[in-house]
Amino acid sequence: MLKRIFSIFFAFFIIFTLLVTPVSVSAYQVTGFDITAKNGMLISMDTGEILFEKKVDAKVYPASITKIMTAVVILDSGKFDPHGTVTMTEDIETLVTGTGSSVSNIKPGEQFSQLDLLYMVIMSSFGDCTYLAAKLYGGSVEAFVDMMNEKADQLGLEGTNYSNPVGLHEEDNYTTVRDIYKLTTYALKNSTFKEICETTRYKMPATNMHGERNLSTTNFLHDSNTNYYYQYAKGVKTGFTDEAGRCLVSTASYKGYNYMCILMGCPANEKNHFTESANLYRWAFNNFKFKEVATSTEPVCEMPVNLSFDADYVPLYFKEPFVTILPKEADESTIVVNYKLKSDSVDAPVKKGDVLGKAEVIYAEKVVGTVDLVAGNDLSANTLLVIFDMVKSFFTSIYMKVFYIIIGIAVAIFIIICIRLNMSNTKKRKVKYIPYSQEDRRRHEK
Repeated sequence: MLKRIFSIFFAFFIIFTLLVTPVSVSAYQVTGFDITAKNGMLISMDTGEILFEKKVDAKVYPASITKIMTAVVILDSGKFDPHGTVTMTEDIETLVTGTGSSVSNIKPGEQFSQLDLLYMVIMSSFGDCTYLAAKLYGGSVEAFVDMMNEKADQLGLEGTNYSNPVGLHEEDNYTTVRDIYKLTTYALKNSTFKEICETTRYKMPATNMHGERNLSTTNFLHDSNTNYYYQYAKGVKTGFTDEAGRCLVSTASYKGYNYMCILMGCPANEKNHFTESANLYRWAFNNFKFKEVATSTEPVCEMPVNLSFDADYVPLYFKEPFVTILPKEADESTIVVNYKLKSDSVDAPVKKGDVLGKAEVIYAEKVVGTVDLVAGNDLSANTLLVIFDMVKSFFTSIYMKVFYIIIGIAVAIFIIICIRLNMSNTKKRKVKYIPYSQEDRRRHEK
């Protein structure tokens, strides 16, 4: 019973681990260009393979990358209605004045849709609209920030804390590259977020106080009207403060390959976050490809089986073919598979597909993936062996061991008592010698 409970717990732990972390971790040496970003990552969105990483767990200031979380909280709040009406309020100007945040020209009393509001938060990165959204969906800016931090906890963003929804520099507004990857991966699952962040131009309908407006993205990487355009790039978000530097989260897709690039802390006086992201994408597309480095048709190892007459061992296979991103010139003969079984043996019955271990796939001394090892066939349990094992388990259980100790102590006490009683009786049976007196001796001699 305890073994079964442990197996269930272990299975849930593995599932949780796979959900909150990339499938594999690796990194290769970038050649041909420099990376000025202080922190960054290029990761395959198909396999979770990290091709480039630089201080991905170090604390960084996110600037307007913060607004990815702002948008997530809005969309997950249950209050978002794309056709619902929003009204700009007078107090918003007070919140953004002197902060250096970019602002729209929306006037107090002007009405527009919640969808328009979200475009101005994500695509145009307006600070005043972001504060308006925080008050609308959180009740107050402070309450909305609490919602942001609650969502960060839910998503397992252990290196993240928010103190404002805009991304203004504050010591308590920080994150990590790895957390940004987790957050953006989650955000892109929302079709509304994905559509907005991948839009370069948006025609905002006329309001009660203004005609149509044309909004533009701040992300030049996917804007064909700029010198930084990269044709395969899409979204996601830019950010900048003096303390954070130039920041960019983007994705790119080409011939079935999908990558995400995160660069933080690029020089403030340049646009390196665009050019270096494009260079990383080109490097990946030109030098890496999918490779099936392990199949699910060849056994990896065997595991001893107890309580069965069908076989003494069960073959273990990869749960599914393992495909990863590797350099095009990679020598597959250098790929190593290290396996670790859940236990030294397994008790029958065994079902085909039961997860009995895990295997690490290693290339060039780097772990490029972890795969479940599963039983290759069914093995039934033998009734007599099961009964014998139950009897054996009963007599070797901790309860029986305690019982044996108690019996042993009782026997020892009984023996000690018997010895002491025997010694006492022996003393009683001894005859005491009393020597004759002089008078008795004379009487006896007469």
